[in-house]
Amino acid sequence: MKTELIVVGRTVNKHFIAGIADYSERIGHYMPFSITTIPELKNTKSLTEEQQKQAEGEQILKLIQPSDTVVLLDEHGHEFRSVELASWLEQKRNTARRLVFVIGGPYGFSQAVYSRANEKISLSKMTFSHQMVRLIFTEQLYRACTIIKGEPYHHE
Repeated sequence: MKTELIVVGRTVNKHFIAGIADYSERIGHYMPFSITTIPELKNTKSLTEEQQKQAEGEQILKLIQPSDTVVLLDEHGHEFRSVELASWLEQKRNTARRLVFVIGGPYGFSQAVYSRANEKISLSKMTFSHQMVRLIFTEQLYRACTIIKGEPYHHE
């Protein structure tokens, strides 16, 4: 199963960049994994929040194939413990050809993206910056891979 993370806007914090790169490389030992960055919109001061979500949504949807299983990282999504995420991921390996996770822009997702999504996951009830979510998510995806393999990274 191929796994992709789509993000809106580039990561700017050098510490986050390094951490994301490290976990992405580690994930690659367990499954094909890539990150696709949609460039930030230009001249957003002249756009409403809804127009920004719409424009970002169009870019996101261009990257999604009809057969993809699409999972949004969304504050209203299902929360997992790490071992539950691992179990969920293992199930997806048996049913999905390509699993696509999406982290939206600062205002979330357009209705079209919500309509296309198969599921929503929340990393926490707390709010994190979009930059930080990328790091936390890649670490959790790596952790899930190690749990599936029974490796000692995760401790109960």
